[in-house]
Amino acid sequence: MLPATQSLRGLSVQGDALREVTRCLPEEMPVALVFNGTTAAVMMASPVALQDFAFGFALTEGFIDRLDQVLSFEIVPHAAGAEARFWIAEDQARAIQVRRRNMLGPVGCGLCGIDSLEQAIRPLPVLTADGPRLSRHEVAQATDRLRDHQPLHDQTHAVHAAGFLLPGRGIVLAREDVGRHNALDKLIGAMARDGFEAGAGAIVLTSRVSVEMVQKTVMAGCPVLIAVSAPTAHALRLAMAANLTLVAFARGGGFDVYAHPTRLQTGASDAA
Repeated sequence: MLPATQSLRGLSVQGDALREVTRCLPEEMPVALVFNGTTAAVMMASPVALQDFAFGFALTEGFIDRLDQVLSFEIVPHAAGAEARFWIAEDQARAIQVRRRNMLGPVGCGLCGIDSLEQAIRPLPVLTADGPRLSRHEVAQATDRLRDHQPLHDQTHAVHAAGFLLPGRGIVLAREDVGRHNALDKLIGAMARDGFEAGAGAIVLTSRVSVEMVQKTVMAGCPVLIAVSAPTAHALRLAMAANLTLVAFARGGGFDVYAHPTRLQTGASDAA
């Protein structure tokens, strides 16, 4: 298995000055997600927390609904990458055909390679009206607090992170990856495996909010999504329909609320 980073040499150009530098760069490798002997996807991912990634992917993409549907699991290293092999209960086997992806997933695009337009904008469950009540301060500081849980970013300045925020406790869990979708899958997998109740807190992202980030958050059952950057218009429409509280531009002590602000300790008139 590859290490998480590699130190490599390059040239630094500052005006007319040239100097040789050594930089710590993040690794990435192909990871095949295999269900009952069928490859569902091949994604480029950071070679850390691969079991979390695999379980999060399986949950958010609808291959499983619960961890107890997994009969066995193993990570199988190869010279070119790794396989995450699942054997799942037969009553879930249909999902393999419904959500099957034959693709190599670049880190910037989590939807590349799906085999129908309908799968891109799949129906989402509607979250219940309850959930956490987060203070303005907790939301405003969420992405800053996530920075305290990003050792790979500190080394490379080239990876995304996703964290789980619990009211009154701050960021209790975080995962990193070169791909923002992968970081979120790793977090969701870790939450499920560690027994965290997704409905009790908020997911915090270092990225923009695309359609798939909303889809994965809702599939995980988390009612609040907080991001450092902007949502797309379609992601906002999905969040509205799924009853997901969507917070964006959470940085510098402020934030915008775009959907369902009732889970925040602020009135609707305060939403930007």
